[in-house]
Amino acid sequence: MVKHNFKKLIIWKNSLELVFETYRITKSFPIEERFGLISQLNRCAVSIPSNIAEGSSKSSDKHFKTYLETALGSAFEWETQIIIAKGLNYITEGKFKELEKNINDIQKMISSFKDKIQIK
Repeated sequence: MVKHNFKKLIIWKNSLELVFETYRITKSFPIEERFGLISQLNRCAVSIPSNIAEGSSKSSDKHFKTYLETALGSAFEWETQIIIAKGLNYITEGKFKELEKNINDIQKMISSFKDKIQIK
């Protein structure tokens, strides 16, 4: 297994930026969403880079791949929630398009990276 320094991985850096952007946008959501959509969006955003980082410490590529799959699942969950936020008019169409592009790029990068890891 090749050990990966998660801080050097572009997917980790990009997903960390998504965390910061998520916290910025959810600040403008209605207060009644504090324990609903705000919490869920923030938690899944944090889950993406966290799982990449945790997986990079594992002793086998098989385990690392599992964490990448979890990160990818969180990315799709996050995308669903941002679609809900758009449907509830918590974000503008322009912001939605920007966020959708960012998450789709992250999803593709995680999938590609996961596929390149060889399990022996």
